Amino acid sequence: MLILLPPSEGKTTPGSGTPVDHAGLWLPRLAPARRRVAAKLVSLSKRTSARAVQETLQVLGLSDGQRDELGRNAVLQEAPAAPAADVYTGVLYAALDANSLAGDARAWLDESAVVFSGLWGVVRPADRIPAYRCSVGVTLPAPIGGLTAYWKKVLKPALDPAAAGGPVLDLRSGAYAAMWTPPAGNSATVRVLHERVVGGVAKRSIVSHFNKATKGRMVRALAEATAAPASIDEVVAALRDLKYQIEEQPAGAGKPRQLDVIVPEL
Repeated sequence: MLILLPPSEGKTTPGSGTPVDHAGLWLPRLAPARRRVAAKLVSLSKRTSARAVQETLQVLGLSDGQRDELGRNAVLQEAPAAPAADVYTGVLYAALDANSLAGDARAWLDESAVVFSGLWGVVRPADRIPAYRCSVGVTLPAPIGGLTAYWKKVLKPALDPAAAGGPVLDLRSGAYAAMWTPPAGNSATVRVLHERVVGGVAKRSIVSHFNKATKGRMVRALAEATAAPASIDEVVAALRDLKYQIEEQPAGAGKPRQLDVIVPEL
């Protein structure tokens, strides 16, 4: 089973540790592609003239108050690295709370979860990375170009074999979902809906920010159960066993199945 996760914009800078080893990350065949993106990001972030700094902030979609992010990018090749599950600190990762998982559950997480990244392509939660700032929506200078298109070309031959034979539960946001499309026959996307009773009538709305917390709790629950589903039907059964209300919506031909998770509280 593969569980596909987005990264988080918020990151903790590791205080110590050896620098990143591109070939030591999951799917080492991606190391050359990772090095090319990292080298371009570092050279872009090292520029110091006022005009160059403004251009770099614009390329990376950062504000003037986020200049410190350029400093982190400039030294990412030498900076201390730590497990990705420790570096990513957003809502999903706070709810997942990987470090508090027991041994078997943490091993399950490290073997099942895949984090998509504009810089690294994909990493496992235990892969050691430094803090950085580079979303997949960024367009780096030539010859890299747009990172979505760059990684889409590189990831398909690496991830298609990795996904063969097991279900894929896709919890990514739209921008990161565009990096790779899992096989439709045994994959599903997830939408979180908040159900409230208003005037005696149940009303549902799509959850935006807090959907990440629900997804983090779902992954944690599956890890604690060391779930081993062989199909999306078994994924649905496992989530229902864990007391999640799951409803399936119609999906177009050749599309992943769509699962709605209904939550009464955020």
